[in-house]
Amino acid sequence: MQLRYVFTELRTGLRRNLSAHLAVILTLFVSLTLAGIGILIQKEATLARSTLGDELKILVNLCTQDDPSQSPNCGSGEVTADQKQRIEQEIKDNPEVRSSRYVSKQEGFDNARKSGQIPDSAVTGPNPVVTVDSWPQGYWVTLKDPNQADGIISALQGLDGVSGIKDERKALGQIFGIMKVLRYGSWIGSGFLLLAALLQVTNTIRLAALARRREIGIMRLVGASTLYIALPFLLEALVTAIIGVGLATAALAAFQYWGIENGLAEHVTFLPWITRDDFLHSLIDYFPPGIVILGPVLTLVPTLLLTRKYVKV
Repeated sequence: MQLRYVFTELRTGLRRNLSAHLAVILTLFVSLTLAGIGILIQKEATLARSTLGDELKILVNLCTQDDPSQSPNCGSGEVTADQKQRIEQEIKDNPEVRSSRYVSKQEGFDNARKSGQIPDSAVTGPNPVVTVDSWPQGYWVTLKDPNQADGIISALQGLDGVSGIKDERKALGQIFGIMKVLRYGSWIGSGFLLLAALLQVTNTIRLAALARRREIGIMRLVGASTLYIALPFLLEALVTAIIGVGLATAALAAFQYWGIENGLAEHVTFLPWITRDDFLHSLIDYFPPGIVILGPVLTLVPTLLLTRKYVKV
C-alpha cells in the first residue's frame, strides 16, 4: 500500500471540500459542546443536592452550647442524648417522612465550607468565629411529598433540642427545575445538531466520491482494494472528528474556567459549584466514552458505509 498516495489524496480531499469539512467540524463542535455542558449541569445538580438537599428534604438543626438562634428549645444548651432520641422517634413515626439521615457537626461544617456559607476568614486565625464544635448537628428529613411538610415541621418546632428547621423547598425546587430544563435542553439541542452533522458527513462523502469517480474507476481497473480506495475518505472523516472534539473540549474547559470558576461561583455564593477537579473527573468519567468516541463514530461509520457503496464503480 502506497501511503504517500493516501496522504496526498487526504490533503487534496480536505482542500477540495474545505467548506463542507468546516461545516461538519462546526456542527460537531457545537453539538458536542452542548452535550458536555449538559453533563456539567448534571454534575452541578448532583453536587448541589448532596450539599444542600433537594426539594424533597428539610434540614432539622439541633441545639449547640451557645446557640446563635436564641431558640427557646435550647435553654439547656447542647442537645442531650434523650432529646435526640425523642426527635429521632418523632421523625420516624411521622407519616409525611420517607426517610432521614443524621448529619454530624463535622459533616455539616464541611458542607457549609464547601458551599460558601462559611467564609475562609471565619475559620482562620487564632480565634476563629466558627468552629466544628460550634456548628449544629442535624437531620436531613426526606419527605414523601414536597408539598406536605406542615405536620413534621409543626411536630419538631416545639421539641427541646431543636434550634430550627431549614425549609428551602420552594427555592431549591426552582433552582433544580432550571437545571433540569438547561440539562435536557442542551441534550435535545445536541441531538438535533448531531443528526445534522451525520447528514452533513453523508453529503460530504457523496460529493467527494462523485468528484473522484474517475480516479476510483481507474484504481478499480488496476486492482486496488476497497480499503485502499476508501482510506483517504476515512482519514478525512477522522481529521474532522479530531478537530471537532478538540474544539469542544477546549470550549468546555473555557466554560468551566470563565463561566463557572471565575463567573457564577463568584456571584452566586449560596450554591456549591463544581471545581476544576470535578471538571477533570467528569472529563475522565464521561467525555472519553461519550464525546471523544461519539465524534469519530459519527464521521467514520457513515463514511465507511458510503465509501463501500460509492467505490464500487
